[in-house]
Amino acid sequence: MNKFIVGVTGGIGSGKSTVAALFAALGAGVVDTDAISRQLTGPGGAAIPAIREKFGDDFINEDGSLSRTVMRERVFNHPPARKQLEAIMHGRIQDAVMAALEAATEPYVLLVVPLLIEVGSYRPILSRVLVVDCEEENQIKRASIRAGMTPTAVRAIMAAQTDRKTRLRVADDVIENNADLASLETVVRQLDRQYRTMASV
Repeated sequence: MNKFIVGVTGGIGSGKSTVAALFAALGAGVVDTDAISRQLTGPGGAAIPAIREKFGDDFINEDGSLSRTVMRERVFNHPPARKQLEAIMHGRIQDAVMAALEAATEPYVLLVVPLLIEVGSYRPILSRVLVVDCEEENQIKRASIRAGMTPTAVRAIMAAQTDRKTRLRVADDVIENNADLASLETVVRQLDRQYRTMASV
């Protein structure tokens, strides 16, 4: 694929979605695997029949969407269930990602993948890896507010994700998201200029 693709990752609550939105406002393309996952598991989503068959009706809401709360509890308390869900989701997500990347016409594209390092399969198509990083207490605070989860639940997710040091080791670029939105916008504008220059070479 002859496109300049920046893989974006970071822990829960680090601010990946906010960063992606700022890049998009400057004209970058954005392909978000979480958004694709929500489409696949929404009412009538393409992954719902397979999830219903594997896990049962208790995991499906009345509107035909995945019950995220029930599934989250299941996969964190039962590792084999997590593997079963990943087997259903990964191939479908990857197909949708590749189609979206092929269709993108922007100067460069951000591919937002929370589990970029854990999955690994996207690495060959990436031109750069951008890690959005912040202090762990900020992660817990933001994720608790945004997702309505308890700090304990957020910590459990953080423990299941790649640790900060490992993420930072694979990064080509790092955005430290511990300050205010204005500071974040400044850094994003700088990287946008850099990526546009690199993509045009």
